[in-house]
Amino acid sequence: MPKQDEDRILREWTPILLRSILIAAMILLVTGLILDYTFAPDYFVERYHAVQQGRLIGKEKFGLMFDRIREGNPHAVLTLGLFTLTLVPLARVAFCFILFIKERDYTYVALTAYVLAGLIVGVLVGSVG
Repeated sequence: MPKQDEDRILREWTPILLRSILIAAMILLVTGLILDYTFAPDYFVERYHAVQQGRLIGKEKFGLMFDRIREGNPHAVLTLGLFTLTLVPLARVAFCFILFIKERDYTYVALTAYVLAGLIVGVLVGSVG
């Protein structure tokens, strides 16, 4: 495949993929808000009071989130929407990284790798701590 075709594909598919991720995140977030308003309007107030009283300590397991989504838990749907929204900057920087590698622009490869590593570490630390 010629270099021009590769660049065209990368430049055309990057915005399509980013918009698709953004639309999916938006659908999940709106669905979570509708579920919250419809089925559990006091969910976050109750969790806030539980945290204030010291009854809610610790993290929820990531694997349980999908079980809770099937149950219609608005918190789990909103959390998945936020995780999906986090993919937008990660995907954008990853596509730039690939583009700079193809163009052999090593200064930008190094800078983009630094930003990408920072984003990935931030997501991992945010989910751990």
